[in-house]
Amino acid sequence: MKAESEISEDAILGGALRVRQPLRGHRVGHDAILLAAATAARADEHAIELGAGVGAAGLALAARINGPRVTLVEIDRQLCALAADNARLNRLDDRVKVVNAHAEDVANLAAAGFAPGSVERVLMNPPFHDARRQNVSPDPLRRLAHVAKPGLLVRWVDTAAWLLKPRGVLTLIWRADELDDVLDALRPTFGDVAVLPVRPRADAPAIRVLVRAVKADGNSRSDYPALVLNAEHGKPTAEAEAILRSGKTLEIAES
Repeated sequence: MKAESEISEDAILGGALRVRQPLRGHRVGHDAILLAAATAARADEHAIELGAGVGAAGLALAARINGPRVTLVEIDRQLCALAADNARLNRLDDRVKVVNAHAEDVANLAAAGFAPGSVERVLMNPPFHDARRQNVSPDPLRRLAHVAKPGLLVRWVDTAAWLLKPRGVLTLIWRADELDDVLDALRPTFGDVAVLPVRPRADAPAIRVLVRAVKADGNSRSDYPALVLNAEHGKPTAEAEAILRSGKTLEIAES
């Protein structure tokens, strides 16, 4: 476990949640909160977050919706320990558990106690930077969290399909300029796709895309108006504030 001097404790969701996280490496940002806001769940359901890090998205989901069980799956043991601390810190450890496992390895997940076709929801924010096309951080922890090896997205989607029951729902966040790659990865197993772009400003291209898909046949696609994060002069829009600070659910979650 990292020394306390290497850990910060930070408020997110307008102070509704507190997360302990490393000062160095990947830090909780907007993506985790947007992912949680795009995910629905009922009280009797089980949701799994793949690649959970310190657990921000899964905890935000559990804090917003009372009842569902949430499992945080993370490959890094130190981040697992922090995620478990965060579940206790936010008094969600009665419903949120942490499992140290590899998101791309279903044999590893089976050994950790998961069964195929057993859960209703999967949410994930996989690493999506391509080291062949983009500058990546020299920090090994940030690189692990951010850099996608070839085929990673398909492997994570396959894991989600393995975990989900028929008609189970996958929610993910990815680079907006690679939406076609997401749709291609989903096509063999998922249908009824919904897409919501995220723009930094109204006049700027989307930087992220939130995608919701059902484990079922189907070619339908629903496109939602873009979420704009910042208004003029860099101030957050009212809609972004409602989601990032007040925990509002995005419409795509209920599609």
